[in-house]
Amino acid sequence: MEEELKCPVCGSLFREPIILPCSHNVCLPCARTIAVQTPESEQHLAAGGGGGDHADKLSLHSETDSGYGSYTPSLKSPNGVRVLPLVPAPPGAAAAPRGAGPASSSLTCPQCHRSASLDQRGLRGFQRNRLLEAIVQRYQQGRAAAAAAAKCQLCDRSPPEPAAVLCEQCEVLYCAACQLRCHPARGPFAKHRLVPPPAHPGAPGGGGDGGGGKGAGGGRKLPTCAEHDLENYSMYCVSCRSPVCYQCLEEGKHNKHDVKALGAMWKQHKAQLSQALNGVSDKAKEAKEFLVQLKNLLQQIQENGLDYEACLVAQCDALVDALTRQKAKLLTKVTKEREHKLKVVWDQINHCTLKLRQSTGLMEYCLEVIKENDPSGFLQISDALIKRVQVSQEQWVKGALEPKVSAEFDLTLDSEPLLQSIHQLDFIQMKFPVSVPPVPLLQLEKCCTRNNSVTLAWRMPPLSHNPVEGYILELDDGDGGQFREVYVGKETLCTIDGLHFNSTYNARVKAFNSSGVGPYSKTVILQTSDVKSILTMAWFTFDPSSAHRDIVLSNDNQTATCNSYDDRVVLGTAAFSKGVHYWELHVDRYDNHPDPAFGIARINVVKDMMLGKDDKAWAMYVDNNRSWFMHCNSHTNRTEGGVSKGATVGVLLDLNKHNLTFYINGQQQGPPAFENIEGVFMPALSLNRNVQVTLHTGLEVPQSVKQPKLPNN
Repeated sequence: MEEELKCPVCGSLFREPIILPCSHNVCLPCARTIAVQTPESEQHLAAGGGGGDHADKLSLHSETDSGYGSYTPSLKSPNGVRVLPLVPAPPGAAAAPRGAGPASSSLTCPQCHRSASLDQRGLRGFQRNRLLEAIVQRYQQGRAAAAAAAKCQLCDRSPPEPAAVLCEQCEVLYCAACQLRCHPARGPFAKHRLVPPPAHPGAPGGGGDGGGGKGAGGGRKLPTCAEHDLENYSMYCVSCRSPVCYQCLEEGKHNKHDVKALGAMWKQHKAQLSQALNGVSDKAKEAKEFLVQLKNLLQQIQENGLDYEACLVAQCDALVDALTRQKAKLLTKVTKEREHKLKVVWDQINHCTLKLRQSTGLMEYCLEVIKENDPSGFLQISDALIKRVQVSQEQWVKGALEPKVSAEFDLTLDSEPLLQSIHQLDFIQMKFPVSVPPVPLLQLEKCCTRNNSVTLAWRMPPLSHNPVEGYILELDDGDGGQFREVYVGKETLCTIDGLHFNSTYNARVKAFNSSGVGPYSKTVILQTSDVKSILTMAWFTFDPSSAHRDIVLSNDNQTATCNSYDDRVVLGTAAFSKGVHYWELHVDRYDNHPDPAFGIARINVVKDMMLGKDDKAWAMYVDNNRSWFMHCNSHTNRTEGGVSKGATVGVLLDLNKHNLTFYINGQQQGPPAFENIEGVFMPALSLNRNVQVTLHTGLEVPQSVKQPKLPNN
């Protein structure tokens, strides 16, 4: 946790920390050193302006005045953060007259490099992070108590001397005298690592609560409003993301803002942070188990490497003297392979350890923050903390906790060749391929079509020793035209979506390696579904693989809802390029008048906002009273009539006429929504947690259309 309590500029524990607009923290003294005066203020000073409180407003001079021309050298803080030095005032510069306008300065965050302008209040305009200040103070007290409590474990004196160092390998505390006598920095102890004594369990970062903090009613003075010294914070402005007092509201500073009770927002943000911490805690537990797995992998690699070396030596010693020179070369290759594997595993251990240490420090810091009973202080930093915890959780992506190498050595030595081949003896896996790969075999029992998608599978023939680096799958245009590449990769199964209905496609595959490309396989002929049958028989479901992660699917992927209050997009598994297609969506649940959107989209539609807000989707969004058509965030054709629980929304995609029409409860909703649409489209839906929808497909296209409702202009 100590890293969370250090200033990014000076590298020391925070002193009088202030919160920048980007939510990062910096010491107040450090903020004075990294503030930079803007050109406007330089002109003002040249005209005789400036002045005021120099400590906070930092009346600085331009780079030109400092003698560096257009270049100002940067410095590095102890934390490695580059900061701009404070530019000294030129000789003879007169103090600004009292009452002159304030100098305009800016402050650049040393972590995210965002700039913030200082107003007439200077650095006093930034809020003090009282919560962080209290945690730092408690941490310092706990660390001092821990250092005083740690005693040497080998002292003959009574009482023992305070411990000066801890040996990580021996796990013994030494005072200075005992360390020189019992643990000299030579011989077998030369590689041992001596570190300062650890904090005791009651200190912050040592597993305890560090003595606890005083709540709002435990002796700590309640914070007062920065604008009104006599008023305590009682409300929280969601728009400004800051606590406010009753008098601020009376003065009308937050008239049109979303203002909520301070206590309620405090509890809500605490719950969000706690929920996010649970996810990081689970990942940290998995990371610890993964570290144990990696360390076991090191031992296995060592053992297997020794086994392979012994086997190799035994084979080489059995051969004639001609093998002696070749044996050394082969041993070198095994050693390089082992060193490579060890290096990869060590790099993975170091990388995972660093991530785990950062996550653990963040967790400990967040736990200390949660213990605080200062709602306003907590809400000052909770948004940034929640985002950091979520980002920390997302860094443990799939595959991050899997070894990059195996413990096995895929090296096989063939000792059977004739004596004249000894000088060409080498590991089989390192031989260059003598020829291109053979013809792949299409697995016809796994090749199939579904609607307008085709799936092909293939494999290499048995007893094939030529290595394969990848495959090239080719498909014609469905009308006897030229072949084109549709897939290049290592997989032996591929599905191609968005083909034409009622078309015959020819497909073939070939393999390649470093020697070249092998011959084509036999051509397989695949027939997509008939357009006419699709009108009544085509069916599809929601696609879990391409849906937003907040989407929840059930009922064999036919029912969709969402975990988020924001709109999220889910697509269907079918893709349409021609023909007439109709499907319906039944509204199972509809709470608090949300705006679900129904329509079609491209495969690369943005999935974290309402359907139709980008140029990849065409949709109708509807509430409980009316509907609108939307594409590229353009709203058109408002029509009376909405949805409620039990309503049915129909979508008619006519790619023969190139238009899209919507229905609500069997009645056409407005005119045809969109004209002149062409390309490949997928059924699409966006909704939030207030809506649940069930998809119905395989329906007949409506033959009779009721009189459409007239748009309300």
